[in-house]
Amino acid sequence: MSEKEMPEEELTSEEELNAQEAPSEPAEDAPAPKPKKTKEEKEAEKKAKEKAQKKKKGNRVVRWFREMRSELKKVQWPGWKQVLKNTGIVLLCVLVIGVFIWIFDALAHRIIDALINLFS
Repeated sequence: MSEKEMPEEELTSEEELNAQEAPSEPAEDAPAPKPKKTKEEKEAEKKAKEKAQKKKKGNRVVRWFREMRSELKKVQWPGWKQVLKNTGIVLLCVLVIGVFIWIFDALAHRIIDALINLFS
C-alpha cells in the first residue's frame, strides 16, 4: 500500500511516534528549581548591582577619554607653514571686513546727520 492510499490516521511522523513512546519522566537537562532567597541575600545582591553600576559610570568617563585620545592621534595636524598661512588669511579677511564696516558706518552716519539737519 502506498502513502497516497493510506488513510490520514495512519500517517504519523517519526517525531510523533518518539513522543508517544517517551516516558513521562522529567528530562535530565531540565533546570532544578531555584531556592528562595532570604531578605539579606536580596539586599546584598541589590548593593552589588548598585556598586557595579557606579563602576560602569566611572569606566565610561575613562573609556571616553581613551577613545578621544586615540582619535586625536589619527588627526593629521597642519605644519607650522600651513598654520602661518591660514592665520594670515584670517587676519586679512578680518581687516577687509572691518574696513567695509567702517566705511558703511561713516556713510550711514553722514546720511543720518544730513537728514536730521534737513528736518530741524
